[in-house]
Order: sequence, then structure tokens, then C-alpha cells
Amino acid sequence: MKIGQWLGLIALVAALYIVWQVRQLMLLGFTAIVLATALNGVVQRLQQSRLKRGWAVLLTLMTLLMIALVVGVLIVPNLISQLAELITIFPIALTAIQQGIDWIESQILDPYFPNIPNFNWIMTRLQPFVANLSTQAFILFANSINALLELFVVLVLTLMLLINPQPYRQAFIRCFPAFYRARVDEVLTLCATGLEHWTKGALIEMMFIGVLSGIGLWFLQVPLVLAHAVLAGVLNFIPNLGPTLSAIFPIAIAFLDKPWKAVAVLVLYIVIQNIESYWLTPTVMASQVALLPAITLTAQFFFTTFFGALGLVMALPLAVVVKAWIEEVLFKDILDRWQRPT
Repeated sequence: MKIGQWLGLIALVAALYIVWQVRQLMLLGFTAIVLATALNGVVQRLQQSRLKRGWAVLLTLMTLLMIALVVGVLIVPNLISQLAELITIFPIALTAIQQGIDWIESQILDPYFPNIPNFNWIMTRLQPFVANLSTQAFILFANSINALLELFVVLVLTLMLLINPQPYRQAFIRCFPAFYRARVDEVLTLCATGLEHWTKGALIEMMFIGVLSGIGLWFLQVPLVLAHAVLAGVLNFIPNLGPTLSAIFPIAIAFLDKPWKAVAVLVLYIVIQNIESYWLTPTVMASQVALLPAITLTAQFFFTTFFGALGLVMALPLAVVVKAWIEEVLFKDILDRWQRPT
């Protein structure tokens, strides 16, 4: 290799090392881009009503602030109270569930099915995993101040991007060769459209799951309905893992109230998830963002490995952007035009 090629290789390795070191900051920036893109759709619709962008941004932010104040006054105090009660009751419910399982093992499984692994055997195998989760929870609690700082950074970046996004967009486009800048602008537009559609679909699904869960739990008279419904809606933001986690809490609390209610809650959540999977998601997301289930799951594992908990939360919008770039740049611009040498 010539000296110029060596220098280019060293520069590439150094750039990759720098990107790796600042990956968390880049993820915070991407989170701000997703939020700004979602809000920018509202701003652009207001601009179509002949409002100047500054006034449209101000009206959007004021509307969000009013909604936050209404939610904060009407819902948050009751929600905080129920979440605190849930945290207190949940360990008691788990103990009651374990006692019920022990009774089933001693009265049914051990006499008639002695070769089936019992609950204690399973818990012994799961103990390292549970210990790791506890450690991660402690680390998350210890870094709560860090999380607040990151949230502040995201909000500031979102506001800056929302007020005047064009200079940042043009600066990114100029990082590419002149002949390809128009194409990059097209890909960025596709990414923005995909993120906006995904945000709409995700919000619709979260509201649907939260409301339906709340109605079902209220009908079954399960305690702490508001806390369970909010958790169901928020955790639905995380596909695959979120719905499973959201079902654990109401099942445990229902078992502590009346054991048959735990079974009813399990059936309720299975029905809700099937409605979402086979009706809501195809209806809402089919015209919004098409991501194969295997790609969704792979994206969750991949981005969680590299970015941690925030990577899990932002896995789908990251996958939407990566999908757009792969389809437009790799497939259409490179592979589809790759001719066999003559």
C-alpha cells in the first residue's frame, strides 16, 4: 500500500474509534431528531395555514405545554400514588404466587409428575439472571441524575432542530460529494417521512393498548387500574419485550386479590395483544412503516448491545432510518446498477 492509502486507513480507523466513543451522545442526538421530526410535521401543517414558522413552532410548543399541564394536574398525582402502591404490593403478590406454586407442586406435581422440574429448580437456574437484572436496576437508579441531564440535552437539541432545521440538514448533506448531494436530500426526506409515520403509528398503538387494558382491568375490578393501563401503553413502545413486562404486574396484583382474576388478566392481555398483532398493527402500520418481525427483533438486540437501555427504546426508529438508507443507497444506487463486467 502507498503512503496515501495508509493515511486513509489510519484516518478511517481513527474516525470509527471516535464514533464509538461518542456513540451515546450520537444516540441522544438521534432521539432529538426523532422528536423534532414528529413535531415538525405539526409545524408544517400549521405553516400551510399561512402561519410563519416561528409562530407555528410557538403554537405547537404551547399546545404541548397545555396538554402536559392538564395531564399533570388530572392524572399524574393519582398515577404516582398508584405506582408507589404497586411497588409496595408487588413483592407481596410474588410471595403469594410462589406459595400457590409450592402448594401445586406438593399436592399435584410431586405425587403424579415427579420428573417435571419444580419451581425451586427453575428459580435456581434463573438466579444468576435475576441477580444481573437487580444489578442493572441499581445502576439505573444510581445514574438517575445522569438520565435527567441527558433528557435536558435531548429537549434542548429538539428545540434547536425544530426552530430552524435547514442549516443542520444542509451541513449533513455537504458531508457527501457534490454529485450525490441531491440524492442524499431525497433519502433524508424519506427518513423524515418514515419517522413521522412511525411516530403516529406508535402513539396510536400505545393509546389503544392503554385504553383497552384499562377498560378490561376495570371490568375485572383489578386494583390500581390507572397504573397498569399507563404501564401497558408505555411499555408497548418496546415491541416483543414490553407487552410481556406490562402483563406481569396486573397478573401478580390480581392473584393477590383473587387467584381466578390472574387467569382472567392473562387471557385479557393475550386477547389484546392478538387484536394488536392481527388487526391494529396491520391496519395502522401497513401504510406507515413495514418492518419484518425478525428485523424488529434483531434491531432490538443489536442496538441494545451497542447503546444500552436507550438503544432498546430507540431500536425501531433507528431501524426505520437504517432500512431507508440500505434500500435507497445500497440496493437502488449500488447493487441494482451493478453491471456484470463484459
